[in-house]
This record gives sequence, C-alpha cells and structure tokens, in this order.
Amino acid sequence: MNDFDLQSHLDSVYATFPEASNRPVIGITSNYTNGDAALRDRYYTQVVAAGGTPVIIPPVADKDVIIGTLDRIDGLLLTGGGDYNPLWAGEEPLPQLHGINSERDLPELLLTRLAFNRQIPMLGICRGIQTLALALGGTLMQDIAQGMPAAARLLKHSQDADRQEPTHSVSIEPDSILHGIYGAERLYVNSFHHQAVQDPGKRFRVTAQAPDGVTEAIESTEFKAVLGVQWHPEWLQQEGLKLFEWLVGEAGNFSVAKRLHHRVLTLDTHCDTPMFFPQGVNFAQRDPRILVDLHKMADGRQDAVTMVAYLPQPKPGEPFAEKIDIAGLQKYNPQQAELLSHITPTAYADFIFDKIEATVHEHAASVAIARTPAQLYENKRHGRKSVMLGIENGLALGSDLSNISHFAQRGVVYITLCHNGDNQICDSARGSGTHGGVSAFGEQVIREMNAQGIMVDLSHGAERSFYDALDISQLPIVCSHSNCRALCNVPRNLTDQQLRALALKGGVAHTTLYAGFLRQAGEADIRDAVAHLEHAISVMGIEHVGLGTDFDGDGGIRGLADSSELINFTICLLRRKYSEQDIARIWGGNWLRVMTQVQNARK
Repeated sequence: MNDFDLQSHLDSVYATFPEASNRPVIGITSNYTNGDAALRDRYYTQVVAAGGTPVIIPPVADKDVIIGTLDRIDGLLLTGGGDYNPLWAGEEPLPQLHGINSERDLPELLLTRLAFNRQIPMLGICRGIQTLALALGGTLMQDIAQGMPAAARLLKHSQDADRQEPTHSVSIEPDSILHGIYGAERLYVNSFHHQAVQDPGKRFRVTAQAPDGVTEAIESTEFKAVLGVQWHPEWLQQEGLKLFEWLVGEAGNFSVAKRLHHRVLTLDTHCDTPMFFPQGVNFAQRDPRILVDLHKMADGRQDAVTMVAYLPQPKPGEPFAEKIDIAGLQKYNPQQAELLSHITPTAYADFIFDKIEATVHEHAASVAIARTPAQLYENKRHGRKSVMLGIENGLALGSDLSNISHFAQRGVVYITLCHNGDNQICDSARGSGTHGGVSAFGEQVIREMNAQGIMVDLSHGAERSFYDALDISQLPIVCSHSNCRALCNVPRNLTDQQLRALALKGGVAHTTLYAGFLRQAGEADIRDAVAHLEHAISVMGIEHVGLGTDFDGDGGIRGLADSSELINFTICLLRRKYSEQDIARIWGGNWLRVMTQVQNARK
C-alpha cells in the first residue's frame, strides 16, 4: 500500500454496488501460546485465495460465544498445534506424550461437536484431523513411535525439512473426496506430527494412508462435508490450495442453503415422536432417544413438523391396549401405565395430543401449535417452531363420525385412514382385503373429513382403498409418507399409475425416509431418498411432491438421520439445480396448497 489517502480507499470501496461479493465466512481456530491467541498467516491467506472470508476463533469455551460464532460462519477450519490431553479420551498419558495445549482442548472439542450437529462444513489440518476424530467418537495414538508396531515404523512423521518441501507420499482411496479433489491415488505431502488418528470411529472412514499405515486423511461416512488431513496443505502452494477451495466451495453451498431456509418454510409432514413423550424424553434437550427435538430442528433449520398420534392396529379380537408399550411406560409413570392398560383408541389419540400440547406449552417461547398455513408462517416470523397435529390410523375414530368433528376442533390437519392392517374404514396395504377397498362407513368418514376440513391421507392404504378414496373425496387427498413402487417394489409404495391419478386430483405424495420403502436390498441413504423424490417429480410434476420423514417411526437414513440433517436435503436439491421456487414447493408449499383448499372447503 503506497497510498495513505483514506478517502481514496473509501471511494474505491463505494465505487460499485454492492461493495463486495458475498464470500462464505470461514472460522479458523487459533493457536494459544504464552498468553497469545495466534495464527500462522498461511491459514487465512489460503482461505482468502480460495475465495473465503477468514475469521479467527479464539480458544474460548463459553457456550454463548461458541454458539454465536457457529451461527455466523459458513465453514470451519481446524488448525494444527499442540497435542491433546489423553484424559479427554479416557486414557492416562504415556511417557512419550509431548506438550499438550490445554487452553485449546475443550473449546475446540465443543466447537467441533456443535458444528457437526449443525452440518457446518469442516476441514481439519494436522491437530485438526485429530480434533475431528476425538470430538466425534474416534481415538488417537499419543505417540506414533509407541503406537505403531516396531516393524511398521518406516517413516519419520515429524520432519526437519522446510515446510514447503514434500517429505513422504500418501495413498488415496479412489472413491474419496480427496480423490475427487486431486484426481490421483498418490500424493506427496509434508508432515509435522507425532500424534495421529488411531481409529476414526464410525462417523469417519480412512481415505489416505502413509506407506507405514499411519492415517493421513479421514472423511465423513454420513454425506457431510467434513474432511481431515494429517499433513499441512497450507504450505503446499497450488496443491494445498485445492483443499481450501473445497472447504470454501462447500461453505458456499451451506451459506446458500441457510439463507434459503431463512426465506422458505420447511415442513416435515410426518413424524412419530409423540409416542415417546410418555416415556420421559425431553423435547427441549438434544435427546438421543428421539430424532426430532427443538435442538435438532434448530440445527437442521427446520421450521415445522406434523406430529401424529400413532395407533397400532390390533388383530381381530385383540384388545387395543395390548398393542401399546405399557411395559416401556411402566418405569416412567406407573399410574399412567395402569390407565392406558384399559384405554380406547379414541381416548389414546386424545392422550397423545394432550402430551404434545403440554410439551409445546412448556416451551411456548420456542414452539407453538399451528392449525393453519397462516399460523405456520406467523410462527416462523416470530422465531418459533411449529407443531401440527395428525392421526396415523383412523382407528382413532372408533365407529362414531362425531369424533371427526372432535379431532378437527383439536386442530388435527390430517388423518391417515389406516395403518398396517385393515380397520373399519378401509383395507391396508398390509391387510387381507376385508372390505375390497373403502368400507361403507369409510365412505362416510371421508365425506365428513371433507366437511370438517381435515385432509384424507392414504399412506398405508391398499391400492383399491386409494382409488376408492380418490373417487369419494370431493377434495385432493394426500400421501404424507409414501415412496415409489417403481424404485422399491413393496405394497406400501405407490405405483406410477397411482401417482398420476393423485396428481390429476391435485393431491401430493411425500417421500419418506423409511429404509425398507427406499430400497429392497442394501443400505438406503440420502441418495435413495432423492431418487424417489425425483421419480415422483418425473411422473407427477414438481407441484405434487414433498418430504414426510417418518422420524421416530423407523424413518431415518445415512445423510438424513434426524431433524438436524434436514438442511442436507436442501443442499442436495441446490446441487441438482432446483430453483428456490421449486425447493419451496417441495419443502411444504405443495402440501400447504392442499391444506388451504381443504380447510377453505370446511362447512
């Protein structure tokens, strides 16, 4: 800089509008030594060269500071430095352990775990790869010379060479992120470490190794943008820059998805979480026993969910109460368990809704019941999550049509006519054809649901029941959590003919995350969910699809395992070049169009 005229520099800034491009913000963890929080310039200069905006994160363990930081960054760079105290892994220190950096340990472990929960892209370098492993279930070697068998100690991993000089090679797995970045199965790197990843844990896989078997890179097994390398790429000119470009690119995708979620309403149309409410789960904690809670919804930037009262279908002559998990409830509330041992289906649905409403009331500042699309948008404007109410299995109605009015007044927005077994309303996809479709009583139920403004849901319905309901209903019907039989040939999924018929009547079918409805063999993951969604789009059109996860009803797959990962669904859609308008339709706009039409027809 040779010009000391501040005004001329300001004029240059304001010469165009906007003043600058919207570069993704990359948080960089700082080192700590002798009272100074410091950072090698190579880290932030490489972030700038890669197109990011660097922000240095000091080693502070205050939760408000950490959360406030994570809310404002788009990517996280975990830097090199001193060793981890092995006590964090439940181990005693070996004599070969080198100097630890206790000021960094807790702040970075917390930062990493919380960033992971929020799906923030991460790159770990040297100590950073060890941070990823230790924070997320892996283990470390305190010292390579001690941790490796003598016969395998082939390399010196703590080099004396210039940092820009490659000092050994690594082999790269051909199906890895690294291979995609470098297009090679071998890379020359420089290495300055004596701790290493021993076991990356189940959340990661090893994707690069040194010739002596030391882990040199790990990446997420859960389709997250998380990558760690043991070497120091910031010193390796253009080859090193490629990793920073990867991080900045992923952070850019995440930033776009975050901003889109701020503008668009995101609604999951089906979860079974309320069945666990009587068992002492805590909706306001990040409770590992459930897949949907306030923290996970916030992490995944999810606005709303339809929580159903799920009623298991008893066999003919079997008391309904015997289908409820009384034993599971017994240890939490014995008196309640005794009450449920004689309960009717209608009373049980009311019991579940009471639990939902009590839970929502307890956390009224953060979540509210919504009964209409307008209430969903109002809650979003005020920063509250929304819960809508549904019934899974029309068994809840008993044989009394007046119960439809009762549940409408409670705010139920849809009723799934049956579940796994025929009931008094219709035949199930897993039933025995009791009625040959919708029963005479079922026809009355559908007409009364139309009159009361409750959507008719044919997920779980037999094919004949589906077509009968289409004929009977004067309004569009929905399938809140149903996939495509063309991709997974099970009775529960919808044929292309059903999808077309549903679309012709203005209805919607929402892709679900139950593995057995996504693929018949092998492990289902996020790619299968997108494939089902896109098949439905190809058959029905973009105006008739959405997402109904079936979380806590056995829904959840790798890449979309719980509510915290739902922003990954948006990132997938963005990568596949869907417009914001189409993503808004998929994320609930189509469903709310049908809901509005049904509710407006209420008599």
